Amino acid sequence: AELPPPYTAIASPDASNVPVINCRVCQSLINLDGKLHQHVVKCTVCNEATPIKNPPSGKKYVRCQCNCLLICKDTSRKIGCPRPNCRRIITLGPVMLIPEEQPAQPALPVQPDGTRVVCGHCGNTFLWMELRFNTLAKCPHCKKISSVGSALPRRRCCAYITIGMICIFIGVGLTVGTQDFARRFHATYVSWAIAYLLGLICLIRACYWGAIKVSYPEHSFA
Repeated sequence: AELPPPYTAIASPDASNVPVINCRVCQSLINLDGKLHQHVVKCTVCNEATPIKNPPSGKKYVRCQCNCLLICKDTSRKIGCPRPNCRRIITLGPVMLIPEEQPAQPALPVQPDGTRVVCGHCGNTFLWMELRFNTLAKCPHCKKISSVGSALPRRRCCAYITIGMICIFIGVGLTVGTQDFARRFHATYVSWAIAYLLGLICLIRACYWGAIKVSYPEHSFA
């Protein structure tokens, strides 16, 4: 996003005592009469906000590429644009030091290092900051979890199936080999139950990993 021009209060052509300011989006004049107590004013031409004061303590202004003016904590490093037709994720640079006599300037979003991923649930694209695949990601649009790449769920599914079958075979072996012993010592039934239960849990986890949605990367930033 480009930095808007600096704040310059000038006299109105019609009323020399009425302060005005140029809109930082469309450069139209905004009348500040009765609005000097506000931090931002809204342009009547483009309906975008323009700051006229420094942000509140602990806050800073950020202008999205869609011209939406955002106010966030001065320690924030990543924010999302709330507009439904934008939804950009803005990664912010270091906190900007601004003299008190100057209005706040929006921080420049820097090009993020990450991967754009197409969600396997809703089909929307979001920025995944991990620099490796085979991880789980939460889509900021639908809030659902998916796997980035298919290698991780395939590997986990095979591992859980293997472990589950081993546990079931152990349970069957204990059942066949310790029947007479179990009639005298009923605690042996607990070992059978544990083996079958572990096998069942592993098979359930295998089904989970086999059915998980997969999100695929769109492209990576250089």
